[in-house]
Amino acid sequence: MERTQTRQPSGRRLSRSGLTALSLLALASTALTGCASGKATGDDTGTATASSGGGTTSTAKTGKVSLVVIGGKSDDPFWSTVKRGVDDAAKLVKAGGGTVTYLGPANYDNLGPDVAKLTQTAVSQSPSAILVPDWVPENQDSAIKEAIAKGITVFTYNSGGITAADKVGALKYIGSDDYQAGKAGGVAFAEAGAKNVLCVNTVPGAANSEARCKGIKDGAAGKGSSSKQLPLPSSNFGNPSAVTQAIKAALLKDSSIDAVVTIGVGDADSAAAAIKQAGVGSKVKLGTFDLSQSQLDRIKAGNELFAIDQQPYLQGFYVVSMANQYLSYGVLPPQNPILTGPLLVTKDNVDKAIAGTKAGVR
Repeated sequence: MERTQTRQPSGRRLSRSGLTALSLLALASTALTGCASGKATGDDTGTATASSGGGTTSTAKTGKVSLVVIGGKSDDPFWSTVKRGVDDAAKLVKAGGGTVTYLGPANYDNLGPDVAKLTQTAVSQSPSAILVPDWVPENQDSAIKEAIAKGITVFTYNSGGITAADKVGALKYIGSDDYQAGKAGGVAFAEAGAKNVLCVNTVPGAANSEARCKGIKDGAAGKGSSSKQLPLPSSNFGNPSAVTQAIKAALLKDSSIDAVVTIGVGDADSAAAAIKQAGVGSKVKLGTFDLSQSQLDRIKAGNELFAIDQQPYLQGFYVVSMANQYLSYGVLPPQNPILTGPLLVTKDNVDKAIAGTKAGVR
């Protein structure tokens, strides 16, 4: 459920051993240096109260930061990378005596209502902050507003963008701009000669996936090409056989389709299989949102045009780090949104992206 963000040159090389507590502190400090929104005063126990009002009732009572992070399924490859960032940033929170709890849905079949319930569960725990993607605003916004009304700080990340964040009163949005990410992909397809792009959406109705497909359509249209969406039941997400057969059927039905883009990496593997089974590999170009080793291997081999990276590790790391810094010291970057993408990975920069993937941070 790789929701969203996109491209620049690919990321720096990082090793697992390099992600020590010291280096994490350096990275967080780099991201937040010079962005104080208020002066913090510490006491002899090492806790701090921000004069800008950075603390919540929970933090004020205990002197410790407690964060609840709501994200995607634990077995979703994209979200395992987000959680890697969450876990690395959580080391700093825990070093200060705080806690970080991660909650995710069992599946994406009923995403909006399920995540709203998870948000309400988080509210019942009275944490210092809730960090949550705004995937389906019509279902989730009331729960997010309930949290804010009870004095809980909310950061949105990964999905929804700054518009949704402002609407509910979230402090910051950290992530990619899904529409702009899609637009970049649509332009890339058109410039590579594609005239009729199929956007495969296995989470129809979700704000980020809809924005991605709309961006693809508008980007392609701006270059004289066209795009249409293939919406599939959310139950197909993570079902390679079902997605492969649906894409194959679409390709065989409409011979004018010369490009396929998927909203996530699992679906891209299915799309690659569908293109091969339909016997149209010489004509149909492939692209996807987000990264995995199989996408990068295909790009390097010339069998996939691009992958649109939103840097999920940074989303998880930044949202936890910023919430911790804000609640502890009242410091906060002035920029809003904090963008981690889009970054377009192509054959020109794929080697650097492969290095980041091997380190578990791309």
